[in-house]
Amino acid sequence: MDFSAARACLFGCGFSKEQLKKPIVGIIYSPNGITPGHLHLETLAQKAVEGVYAGGGTPIKMTAGVGVCDGIAMGHPGMNHSLPSREHNADAVEIMVRSHNIFDGLILIGACDKNIPGYLMAAARLDLPTIFITAGPMYAGFGNGKKMDVVDSFAAAAQLSSGQISKERYDEILECCCPGAGSCNGLFTANSMACVTEALGLTLPGMATAHATDAKKLRLSFQSGLAVMHLIERNVTARQIITKESFWNALAVDMAIGASTNTVLHIPAIAKEAGIEIDLEMINEISKKVPNLVKLSPSSEKGMTDFDRAGGIPVVMKELAKAGLLHPAIPVNGDLWNCLSQISEPDGEIIRSVESPYSATGGIMILRGNLAPEGAVIKMTGVSPETDPIFTGIAKVFENEDSANEFIGSDKLVPGIVIVIRNVGLAGAPGMPEMLYPTSGIKGRKMDKDVALITDGRFSGGTAGICVGHIAPEAYNGGMIALIKDGDIITINLVEKRIDVGLSDEEIEKRRAVWKRVETDVSNSPTLKSFREKYTV
Repeated sequence: MDFSAARACLFGCGFSKEQLKKPIVGIIYSPNGITPGHLHLETLAQKAVEGVYAGGGTPIKMTAGVGVCDGIAMGHPGMNHSLPSREHNADAVEIMVRSHNIFDGLILIGACDKNIPGYLMAAARLDLPTIFITAGPMYAGFGNGKKMDVVDSFAAAAQLSSGQISKERYDEILECCCPGAGSCNGLFTANSMACVTEALGLTLPGMATAHATDAKKLRLSFQSGLAVMHLIERNVTARQIITKESFWNALAVDMAIGASTNTVLHIPAIAKEAGIEIDLEMINEISKKVPNLVKLSPSSEKGMTDFDRAGGIPVVMKELAKAGLLHPAIPVNGDLWNCLSQISEPDGEIIRSVESPYSATGGIMILRGNLAPEGAVIKMTGVSPETDPIFTGIAKVFENEDSANEFIGSDKLVPGIVIVIRNVGLAGAPGMPEMLYPTSGIKGRKMDKDVALITDGRFSGGTAGICVGHIAPEAYNGGMIALIKDGDIITINLVEKRIDVGLSDEEIEKRRAVWKRVETDVSNSPTLKSFREKYTV
């Protein structure tokens, strides 16, 4: 077939015969006016267009997928749709590319939390010459003489309710902490996934940390247009870049920088699309070997722009390579070892050397025990060094986030409590909502060393304190967390990597015999209904 109708439609878009003879590059992104991380994507896309033209190709811009702002979705039923949007993004890109079937290469411009991993999943499915542009962090906010970011807004709500700050100060924080375009300026999920994408080898060096609206980001976007043309020329496809070795490298960087626990959700899902298995034991194995070299907000007052000035991901990778903690891989700009040989040394403050790390092990730990036989996750870089590594407390159980938030804001929150929020997992919620209000409420009340929180849901990358998430099996599927009652004794042992509840086998079986699944009505949302069905056991 000569596909005459296809050519006619492309001519109708204004393309010439000469343009259609050149390699065609799809530039896919999802701009919107509600998410700070997506505000400026049109500008980045236009620079990529210029780069493709300069490299001898024909660029075609397309919007595909969505960009959910978790900061706006947080704390209400809308958050249930955030994680499902990852699958929507993957499907939207795949549909646009496969249905038109004209693309020789792709530039995917990812921004916020579920947009980047969704686009990565699509890249693995499509296996075309592909390069990523990630949106970049926003600047830090500034008010009352201190740097701020979005986590300060969550903590401010708890501080206002407990009388620690005035309404005027509360309003000032909210107006100052997010000063403009870009992903929130801390090592939260969006920026964590940008760092993972760079470590995988799918962006040019420096892309993850370059500020959203700096000239550096514009130059990198233009250069990405040139780079994808080289990938097309050499026929280097996405799956040649994202291999088991590059996933190891990405997880090693993840551990070294203390990234969001949400990477534990996203990296295995991306790998699965490429036919690669990543399990929790592999994550723990890497965590044992890789030292933590970076502490950014919420674990310190340093932000992503500070990390960028210190050299960003390339400096971290060079340090890990020196210690033999990286595997050979093929990034979009060529040989990894040659690229790293040109990189400067760590500054010792924002990025530490492998000889002088913050800790000898990585930023994420997998826990197991009778409370989480299939695993649970804690962000170790968010746990204060002053915290007792063996925390034992009394359970206070909540079936939803709202009731937990009310308790956290009251005088009933005292040291030694383990807050349990359940039925908020993949199937139970459904959609495994991210919860930053309860964790920030605990931190805002300065009790993050004295109170623990566990859940079958998940946390924001902005979470700090003794917070254990992703407890599996989840309550909806009859996991142990479903059987806990107020007053049970829970132990979180960070030395032995265990989480246990002090119940006899007889008591557990007694409770299991009368357990009933807690149902939530999802009949008005086909998206959530299908998501629940996918994860119900």
